[in-house]
Amino acid sequence: MHNKQEKLEAFSKLLDIMDDLRVGCPWDKKQTFDSLRNLTIEEVYELADAIIEKNPEEIKKELGDLLLHIVFYAKLGSEKGYFDIADVAQAINEKLIFRHPHIYGDVKVKDDKEVKENWEKLKLKEGKNSVLEGVPKSLPAMVKAMRLQEKAKGVGFDWEHQEQVWEKVLEELNEFKTEVDRQDPKKMEEEFGDVLFSLINYARFAGIDPEAALEKTNKKFIKRFQILENKIKEEGKDLKNMNIDEMEQYWQKAKKSIDENK
Repeated sequence: MHNKQEKLEAFSKLLDIMDDLRVGCPWDKKQTFDSLRNLTIEEVYELADAIIEKNPEEIKKELGDLLLHIVFYAKLGSEKGYFDIADVAQAINEKLIFRHPHIYGDVKVKDDKEVKENWEKLKLKEGKNSVLEGVPKSLPAMVKAMRLQEKAKGVGFDWEHQEQVWEKVLEELNEFKTEVDRQDPKKMEEEFGDVLFSLINYARFAGIDPEAALEKTNKKFIKRFQILENKIKEEGKDLKNMNIDEMEQYWQKAKKSIDENK
């Protein structure tokens, strides 16, 4: 691992490169806050993929891409006289110091739960009208639900026991089934949303990241289905001409193949 001086030198070089690109590269010269926005979101998802895959080399690479975007935004801000990278760093330094009085002050905490509770209370002192304000509107719905629940928990609005949450899941499932039986599309959608929200809540209590869990299931499905497709092609058959019972046989073979290679 590198020492602090080497880390500072590497970051300084990145700042110099950013200056060079902004002056000499036609593509970099054209970029704006708006043009980079979607690219940044893409980079975050690529980092998330690398984390799910537990690939340290890819995580390092994607962190570099994300760091470049942060430096790029800071460069754009400095050109417009809004802020520079030092302002960005100083702002987060001040926030972290303020929100960690148990490190930089005389506040005592016994565990991470109290740290989170203090964090949300301190955010309200910063002028926020609601503990939910810090949840981005453009977050994917599942991630947003998890964050909303965590925020509410930070001020004590939460279930006491995991069993209570499971009872809520069953309640919401019954309400959804009632609307399915009635075939009211609007109510069905509403109740289905409640089911998902309650399941995400239960996952939180169980220590499961629902977004990561679903993504792993997506990847598992893709892998199994592609094995199914390949086996069918190898036997000269056409997937479109097969019935569901025939497909199920190949699906089970795909599952077995993956299990044997674990």
